[in-house]
Amino acid sequence: MKQSLKENLRKCLNNAVRLLFPLRCPFCDGIVTSFGEKVCGKCAGKQRLLTPPYCMKCGKKLWDEGELCADCREKNHVFVRGRALYEYESAAGALYRLKYGGRQEYADFFGEEMAFYLGGFIREIRPDALIPIPLHRRRKRRRGYNQAALLARALGRYLDIPVAENCLVRVKNTVPLKRLNPKERQNNLKKAFNIAQNDVKLKTVIIVDDIYTTGSTVDEAARTLAACGVEHIYFVTLACGAGV
Repeated sequence: MKQSLKENLRKCLNNAVRLLFPLRCPFCDGIVTSFGEKVCGKCAGKQRLLTPPYCMKCGKKLWDEGELCADCREKNHVFVRGRALYEYESAAGALYRLKYGGRQEYADFFGEEMAFYLGGFIREIRPDALIPIPLHRRRKRRRGYNQAALLARALGRYLDIPVAENCLVRVKNTVPLKRLNPKERQNNLKKAFNIAQNDVKLKTVIIVDDIYTTGSTVDEAARTLAACGVEHIYFVTLACGAGV
């Protein structure tokens, strides 16, 4: 009876908050007018989920026959496997606002979506923890938050998985990767991360980030974790670019 009362009170409080502070659609940033919905009517169903065929290593959408994209055929990645939720182009605006526009509240919706569509993949791995890709302290201070950490917290909450947010630290304030080619990205990220704890006891982890492109960031983070004894390293991201 007490639990039922608490649940009713929580719903009433949430409804009151929604009336005072209406949700904004993560994809167009417009106010969601349909009560109880999290995406506006004109955006619902327009996002392209990453569905098969996709690369069996990094999860990029494939357009030709084969199990691996061109990048994964050429590279020896440190991670075991990864998956992403959306094709990048269909969610680029939402990603930009989450990352640079201060729309931290979008992370809860995206974490729920990742839990729903990638939950089977994640549960099969049975990770000891989710580890978000960290921001350098200067960039985090300027932005005010780390979007990867927000996603990891939301995903961990929906799937009841611990988040080791302070496991990795970014010790190198790297140049934004969108300005660099694949080789420059790799060199830019060398020794970019360090372990914040000396006694890492995690054996299986999932790295969480917002975007996967060439895999340089995930690989460098995975390399740092592997050097400290983490045996099985996977990743999930909100979006990823196209493969071939």
